[in-house]
Amino acid sequence: MNQTHNIAELKNVLEAALLTSQGPLSLDDMTRLFSERMERATLRMLLDELKQDWANRTMELVQIATGYRFQARVEYATFLTRLNPEKQSKYSRVVMETLAIIAYRQPVTRGDIEEIRGVAVNPNVMRQLQERDWIDVVGQRDVPGRPSLYATTKHFLDDLNLRSLAELPAMEDFVQQEIPLDT
Repeated sequence: MNQTHNIAELKNVLEAALLTSQGPLSLDDMTRLFSERMERATLRMLLDELKQDWANRTMELVQIATGYRFQARVEYATFLTRLNPEKQSKYSRVVMETLAIIAYRQPVTRGDIEEIRGVAVNPNVMRQLQERDWIDVVGQRDVPGRPSLYATTKHFLDDLNLRSLAELPAMEDFVQQEIPLDT
């Protein structure tokens, strides 16, 4: 088999695995697809080529925190939501503020969040974020009472299509805006 045909075959295997996978595939997952040892650099090159192959199509290959996945391009989201018109989860301003504090200041305790927000944190807010698998307890602060330290999860990054926390927008990019209530 010539090298061009071999590369095409390897890309086809990767493409089939990524398109049929229930979730993102890590580089380790993808190396197990092949009987012969696959260098990570080769795998990344093949993924880059696959990304280029799909550049002008309705789906795109993206890298997120837990690996790679194919997803529909943003411009098709409104059409696709018509297939599954389930109501999307709506989160209160308190939940979103709490999540933002955790994302930008992690690891933090409930006390840290309360100090920043100026009000007590309802346990239901923390439970809702944990049930969504956006935050988790990552340890305890070494102070009296040993309060839990919270941080965001890889699932949080995946849901926001981020590879790492470094891709979060800068805090300075946020402007206090009044949101009309009649929208």
